[in-house]
Amino acid sequence: MIVCIAEKPSVARDIARVIGATAQHEGYLEGNGYQVTWTFGHLCELKLPEDYYPQWRQWTLAQLPMLPRPFGIRLKDDQGVQKQFRIIEGLMKQAEYIVNCGDAGQEGELIQRWVMQKVGIACPVKRLWISSLTEEAIREGFQNLEPAANRDSLYEAGLCRAIGDWVLGMNATRLYTLKYGRREMKAPPLSVGRVQTPTLALIVKRQREIEQFVPEPYWVLATKYRDTLFTAQKGKYHDEAEAQRALEQITGRPFTVTAVQTKRGKEAPPKLYDLTSLQVECNKKFGYSADITLNLIQSLYEKHVTTYPRVDTTFLSDDIYPKCPKILTGISGLYPELMAPFRGKALRKSKKVFDSSKVTDHHAIIPTGIAPQNLTDAEQKVFDLVARRFISVFYDDCLFDTTTVEGESGDVPFKVQGKHIVEEGWRAVYKRESREVDDDDAEQKDEERLLPDFQKGESGTHEPQLSKKMTTPPKPYTEATLLRAMETAGKTVDDEKLREAMKENGIGRPSTRAAIIQTLFRRRYIRLERKSLVATATGCELIDIIREELLKSAELTGRWEKKLRDIERKTYNAATFVSEIKEMVSNIVAQVKADNSNRFVTLTPEETKTKKARKQ
Repeated sequence: MIVCIAEKPSVARDIARVIGATAQHEGYLEGNGYQVTWTFGHLCELKLPEDYYPQWRQWTLAQLPMLPRPFGIRLKDDQGVQKQFRIIEGLMKQAEYIVNCGDAGQEGELIQRWVMQKVGIACPVKRLWISSLTEEAIREGFQNLEPAANRDSLYEAGLCRAIGDWVLGMNATRLYTLKYGRREMKAPPLSVGRVQTPTLALIVKRQREIEQFVPEPYWVLATKYRDTLFTAQKGKYHDEAEAQRALEQITGRPFTVTAVQTKRGKEAPPKLYDLTSLQVECNKKFGYSADITLNLIQSLYEKHVTTYPRVDTTFLSDDIYPKCPKILTGISGLYPELMAPFRGKALRKSKKVFDSSKVTDHHAIIPTGIAPQNLTDAEQKVFDLVARRFISVFYDDCLFDTTTVEGESGDVPFKVQGKHIVEEGWRAVYKRESREVDDDDAEQKDEERLLPDFQKGESGTHEPQLSKKMTTPPKPYTEATLLRAMETAGKTVDDEKLREAMKENGIGRPSTRAAIIQTLFRRRYIRLERKSLVATATGCELIDIIREELLKSAELTGRWEKKLRDIERKTYNAATFVSEIKEMVSNIVAQVKADNSNRFVTLTPEETKTKKARKQ
């Protein structure tokens, strides 16, 4: 028998139906020479400290650092998990060969490899590598099974990630809890993690910038000529006297147009979605958390209507291009008016969309071509975003004219810009929705602004005005802006190309960032105020008490992420990564143990309230 193992029962059923394994048994399906079984995500995990040495069960500073050699795995302490594992073990022991049908990513590889290691298999293993769960994709995948060894580096990267998180998380959490926690109050442990702590540090840093911000006045000089507001080219005046002199200089004098220039520009369609950009868009448009969006797009993937979601690229490989007409045809019934420009024409192929060199394991999230049915309202909204984005990349660029008009009065130069869309191009794909303007949404700043027909040399009366304004603090993070900050290791990056390049050093993976944010909520280190993420008192104190920059620097954590990617690409050594993490943790333990400052983290009001309620 050929044993296939998938990551979920629902995925196993999809695969079994395609390959003819239709007879149901407890924990697996069988037929046509195949047995198809499944895990429930992770059945195995790295051993707990006490599994290595009994004395590690006790939380004491003397036992730190805990650095197992070698690391081992164990079955999760769950009856359902152990029952399913025994079924899998029985099938694998008798298998001719095994097909690893886990999710085609780092975590999926790790889940199934650990199960096979725990079983102690002796037969060959092949790998199913697909980007969607459609019948066509599954059939094609089984016709092109890979040797399991092709994905060894993927497993190594996943293993290094798990070991790194264990070494840092287990040691740092015990270290900071024992050293700085309020044990006499039986406070919860101070959770410290490789990604969660730098993420919390980003939120705390932004919060401090807001709290410490001191507004400063500035003045803006403008004038209205022919119902059009021109602004002084100097920009902000930080000295009121200077601004008043400039106002006096132009008052009572005519305004003259000195230059009129129009430039034709073009705007390419927006990039396809990777997971992070989809989460950002859903948070902005619908208020969905990163976790909710991940669950929705995962559901769409399992319903066969979109491709694999846990991706960090916005490109498609060149071999996808011939399949695009069929995909568009499959969803044409939902968007008939948007398909009209494609009739009788070859689809546009842009290097900004199709570039195999920018795709490693998986391409951007796109529809599969299967028309969705019975979606929830939330699923329909997410599918619509993915579908419209895919349709739009085959449209022409949007053409627009930008007109710059310069003028002066009393030797003070002014300027105004207007924009006129000449050909909508891809913008026709998107419905014009009236929505509240968000300063962080670049798309909303690009609306048309028509100017009167100005002529160079014309002159006339105008209405000067001087406005006093105050500088404003940075905005608190929302989930959307935090996801972007995690993607760029805390750097503020608006340029798409630069942001794409910085993904190499982002903190966390696209598939784990939502879980990291949820962990911070669960630990009560952050809370939500309207759409803003706010650090609690405990969250702020935890970051303050951590003086070791390695633990809370998004930039340094980003470098570790880069090394994990390089392990996957076989350009960095896995053993070196683990050695570096162990050395780093050993140094941090030594530094904290030597701290005699007698500092500690207090409880938040919410936690104190909870504890009082328990006592009552």
